[in-house]
Amino acid sequence: MREHARLMAAAGNRVRIVAGRGRQIDAGVEFTSLPLADSQNPEVLAAKAELDAGRVPAAFEVLAQRIEDQLHSVLEGADWVICHNVCSLNKNLALTAALHRASESQRSPRMILWHHDLAWTAPRYQNELHAGYPWSLLRSDWPQASQVVVSAQRQAELAGLLGVRTNRIRVIPNGIDVARFVGLSSQTDALVREFRLLDAAPLMLLPVRITPRKNIELGLRILSILRTSFPNARLVVTGPVGAHNPANAEYLQRLLGLRGKLHLEDAALFLTEAAGRSLSDAVVADLYRVADLLLLPSVEEGFGLPILEAGLAGIPIFCSNIDSLKELGRGQVTYFDPEGDAASVAGQIAAALEGSPRFGLRRRVLREHTWERIYAEHLAPLLEGR
Repeated sequence: MREHARLMAAAGNRVRIVAGRGRQIDAGVEFTSLPLADSQNPEVLAAKAELDAGRVPAAFEVLAQRIEDQLHSVLEGADWVICHNVCSLNKNLALTAALHRASESQRSPRMILWHHDLAWTAPRYQNELHAGYPWSLLRSDWPQASQVVVSAQRQAELAGLLGVRTNRIRVIPNGIDVARFVGLSSQTDALVREFRLLDAAPLMLLPVRITPRKNIELGLRILSILRTSFPNARLVVTGPVGAHNPANAEYLQRLLGLRGKLHLEDAALFLTEAAGRSLSDAVVADLYRVADLLLLPSVEEGFGLPILEAGLAGIPIFCSNIDSLKELGRGQVTYFDPEGDAASVAGQIAAALEGSPRFGLRRRVLREHTWERIYAEHLAPLLEGR
């Protein structure tokens, strides 16, 4: 609910969350407390105890009517009301009944019944369900409402339960807030969004200063070849121009020239230069959590700290076979000749990615299950009637 509300508000909609408990958590999303919508409300709990035993309380219809009256007031002027799990679980059947009545009213907003769980198909709820009304509301199609489930499994279950075709029920999966889940700072999140780093597949990280011994030109050539099999591959060089040698600025210009020659302007990113500011250690650490692999083609390193950082981040490492990096990586990284053929290195990377279920799942999650993608591909079309 929080993510749906945030996305709908960001798209320019006026959004209100109505719940039995809670508080406003987003400046752009209103919150209204409706105590009788709370499954833990004493009146609701008393009614549920009777209902679980198969008895409809004498005051059930009165309770449902009170909720319906409050809903009409709260939902005045709304275009849509999205009911999460309220019409598929028996936690507050008076609220379910109130919504059902409202759905049949001429003045009701259009309803979306959003089902995560289904009481009638879950063994753990069977001793609480009984024949007839109001339990039947949980297994009846509401003609005036749209039906949404979170998976194909739930779609098949609900279609069987309601006796409708599966195309009556839309599948809209849950999503994930990548920045929150991996703990990105607001600064990193802004960079990731600005440069669309999550669209890369793979995203290769080269966390070095721009100086000739880092052999960044090999990284560009590797990227160019890799993009023949991975068209969305990108390379991010995090560091600034090395400050202690004026020749480093000339090196950057040569790299930019090579980037243009290889047509990699949108694929190879010198992030400090593009952002116009130095990156903090925290931002660089964040980038390890969104990268798919570390690429380190240096011809000279005294130590090789990125090997340790990538090891902690749990991403594959492709690096030069120079002594300092072999000392750190031992047999747990993939080595290549920094003076060798870029095509060979690109082949090593491609083979590793193509054989990696981890990479495939990670990319599919980022391609299909970010909340922004869920909204654009599923929720917005639903609200627009498409």
